[in-house]
Amino acid sequence: MNTMHMTRRSLVTGLAAGALLANSSALQAQPLPKIVVSKDPSCGCCTGWVDHLRRAGFSADVIETSEINRVKVRLGVPDDLASCHTAEIGGYVIEGHVPADAIKRLLAEKPAGKGLAVAGMPMGSPGMEMEGMAPETYEVVLFGPAGRGTFARYEGARLL
Repeated sequence: MNTMHMTRRSLVTGLAAGALLANSSALQAQPLPKIVVSKDPSCGCCTGWVDHLRRAGFSADVIETSEINRVKVRLGVPDDLASCHTAEIGGYVIEGHVPADAIKRLLAEKPAGKGLAVAGMPMGSPGMEMEGMAPETYEVVLFGPAGRGTFARYEGARLL
């Protein structure tokens, strides 16, 4: 009788542990929020960046506009941090060739700020890869009303 009781207890414990693990896996597998990217219709590197995001698990909507500078002004992107495309995700602005893992970290940590930016178009950054060209080192900048600071540093797609 005691053996039967232990078996039931083991079964219940096992089922409870299995349910917790299944729930934990479901939480980790939650989909990333959709990113909405505004870009100039003729920009190819922007398309490469969107492809990079999709490979990293993001769902992306792309809005092609010849008025991309108006989008940047509306979203408060500082002129000196401007790049070729601007995106919105989870209440943040993403400017330029920001790597997908930096965006995932932003969404997980939720720091105070307006968004992330990679100024210009650094060689080797996501969407700016060119065969035979050495990747540049660049900063991902967290910017907002309280100022700005380095959120991450990369060489091409590699976090430094």
